[in-house]
Amino acid sequence: MQQPVVRVGEWLVTPSDNQISRKGRQLTLEPRLIDLLVFFARHPDEVLSRDELIDNVWTRNVVTSHVVTQSISELRKSLKDGGDCSLEYIATVPKRGYKLTVPVVWCTEEGEVPAPVIAQSAPAAVADLSDPASAVEIPQGLPPSVKPQKPKRASTFWVWLLFLLALGTCVALVALSTIDSPKPRNKARLLLNPRDIDIHLVKGGTCTNWASQDAWAVGLGSLMTTSLNTFSTFMVHDKTNYNTNEPSSSGKTLTIEFVNQRHYRAQQCFMSVQLVDNADGSTMMDKRYFITSDNQLTIQSDLMSSLSVALKQPWPERMQAMLKLYQPSDSSAITHFYQAHQLLMNGDVDSLYKASQVLDDVIKDSPDFSYAFAEKMLVDVLRHSQQTLDKEQLNTLYAEIKQLGEMPGIKDLAVYYQIKTVYLLGQGKIDEAYSAINTSIEMEMSWMNYVLLGKVYEMKGQNREAADAYLTAFNLRPGDNTFYWIQNAVFQTSVTNVVPYLDNFLASE
Repeated sequence: MQQPVVRVGEWLVTPSDNQISRKGRQLTLEPRLIDLLVFFARHPDEVLSRDELIDNVWTRNVVTSHVVTQSISELRKSLKDGGDCSLEYIATVPKRGYKLTVPVVWCTEEGEVPAPVIAQSAPAAVADLSDPASAVEIPQGLPPSVKPQKPKRASTFWVWLLFLLALGTCVALVALSTIDSPKPRNKARLLLNPRDIDIHLVKGGTCTNWASQDAWAVGLGSLMTTSLNTFSTFMVHDKTNYNTNEPSSSGKTLTIEFVNQRHYRAQQCFMSVQLVDNADGSTMMDKRYFITSDNQLTIQSDLMSSLSVALKQPWPERMQAMLKLYQPSDSSAITHFYQAHQLLMNGDVDSLYKASQVLDDVIKDSPDFSYAFAEKMLVDVLRHSQQTLDKEQLNTLYAEIKQLGEMPGIKDLAVYYQIKTVYLLGQGKIDEAYSAINTSIEMEMSWMNYVLLGKVYEMKGQNREAADAYLTAFNLRPGDNTFYWIQNAVFQTSVTNVVPYLDNFLASE
């Protein structure tokens, strides 16, 4: 039997389609938000605590109160629908929970209205004995608590009148929702791509040391994105730097979150990594890691192995060889490397300078970490493109690039050709830069490669091809960092002239 339709304030909620609609406006929400809204509708005018919501909406998942708060915020935003004067649908009751504050009417296509939830009645009005006009005469023979029958009959009349009005409203609303919601359009909007994956990092965790581990989580997201896009049939979108709440057609979502959990009579900070199939809400992978200063490499290896099993995607030998280059002998070096990598992704001069310093320390502590040396060369070449180095610094840079090319295995990595692309563009050697960046793309599908490809196309005067490359880069890693790279990396780009679609897309958020 089809789930009943419910009217919540101005919105008509259709749980079976995960949709809400009003005045010709129709929105598709995530199934979890629909479940949350329906649970509120089943308990109108009741204060619901976070624990009650977790027990009844997130019945099979272990979640924190932060997830509830975030879901309430998303639901409020959807119900407000961009309006400044909309009703306040869900009110926060301090230290108690949340309450739905708008009228609720249930109905089905047959016009049946389930029995209304009877709220606790308000105390009967008591006459003011100091005011003779307010005195009410109680018939003799009746106890003081018994009310006369005539007001009761009048009350019954109004109840039946309201019932009939609600019944008529329900029938009309169901008919309108059927007319205004063509089924083919709804199905198209709900279609998911099972080979697409979104990677999210939940910001603002409750762990005290969450900020210090943020760079490491961002680095893991980048590693998983590049690995899957390069060596599997999945298309992954790294949204760890993209906080916009918008509908996604990706069939799967991988979420990284730092949560507090009791561990040996104390609260410990764990990194939770969860892969969910959005088609049916099932959990494909659920890992919890307690992070220490010497187990990051072990966690990284286990996570990549678990991801391979969950997606039924065996890693090829070339990828395994690449992953070994991400594993220095000193486990703590990987944490500092990811801090430098996050600074590199920021792209501005100050961040690049800090990244170069951090990588200097990493190389000193772990001289066998050849990938860190390559990353430092890329950082310094980009610094030179934004802030000219003096002659001595340039000579040192060119010598280090030559030394890098002689390291074992480096020429099999995309980062080497990224360095060559930036260097050749600075020398005005466009055709050689074009060859270098295409070699890099053959080795690795990453947002950085497509940003650099766009820069090469711009230098060739092919702005249409440059726009395609920039849009591909933003699709792989949407967010302010990628947009800054498109505008400022190597040389400044006029987004309005070269890729106006992206400019309009960001302006409409």
